[in-house]
Amino acid sequence: MKKTIVILMLTILAVACGRPSGSRGGRTLIQNKGSDTLVNVAQAWAESYKEVDPSVAIAVSGGGSGTGISALINGTVDIANASRKLKHDEFEMAAKGGAEPVEFLVGFDALAVYLHHDNPAEALAIPQLAGIYGEGGEIETWSQLGLQVPGCPSDEIVRVSRQNNSGTYVYFKEAVLGKMRDYKLGSRDMHGSKDVVDLVDKTPCAIGYSGLAYATEHVKLACIASEEGGDCVNPSTDTAVDGTYPIARPLFMYTHGEPQGAIKAYLDWILSDAGQCIIKHKGYAPVRPVDCG
Repeated sequence: MKKTIVILMLTILAVACGRPSGSRGGRTLIQNKGSDTLVNVAQAWAESYKEVDPSVAIAVSGGGSGTGISALINGTVDIANASRKLKHDEFEMAAKGGAEPVEFLVGFDALAVYLHHDNPAEALAIPQLAGIYGEGGEIETWSQLGLQVPGCPSDEIVRVSRQNNSGTYVYFKEAVLGKMRDYKLGSRDMHGSKDVVDLVDKTPCAIGYSGLAYATEHVKLACIASEEGGDCVNPSTDTAVDGTYPIARPLFMYTHGEPQGAIKAYLDWILSDAGQCIIKHKGYAPVRPVDCG
């Protein structure tokens, strides 16, 4: 009998240790991981939530949407941040693990196309971007676009991209290149969103794509048209929400099944006016109109 009780207690302990959420110093700990696009606002949410509920601590890390989704499937995080929707095979893998991911729309982002400050380009069309980045695309130099870029004597277009575990990488591929077309080889693939903008800032020949919230005064944001010769739209929180910007995207958080307790309370707060004003102040668009004063 005693042996049975001991085995039962060890089993319960093992299950509990395998769960991502837990406690630290008497506080409930929520593990939150994923999208590099969302990591800054996720950290801001975590910091602000300390004042809402001091008994809850949120540990935030990036690594890319794919990294967060994999951790969610494996049951090692409570919330995965993603700048793309889960794929069908990811839902299937999660189901095999015994849970169905639940999706929460937490904001919108205008995926900006970044140029060096001295680049004379004002507008670019989606087909031109596909010609620059897409496999088989023939645009390799700025002069092919009728441009002469100061500080770029080689005339080469230096393509700055993201690594393939990034939701930004996946979304740009689908929205700009098309689902059946891959990236051409030879791009400089950066680990983080900020890294893309920093490299474009330092490289006159460069072009890159990243979240609008990473814009600085040292780089230029291209006005984007859906087709060559069409009217272009500048990236902004307003054009992301109303859908007029051609490469605006939703931002998500996923949980391993329906959230309960502290995790549910945290997500409810993120979707409240207080949480949505934080995402707005960070340069993203909230899921609905909010008065932030």
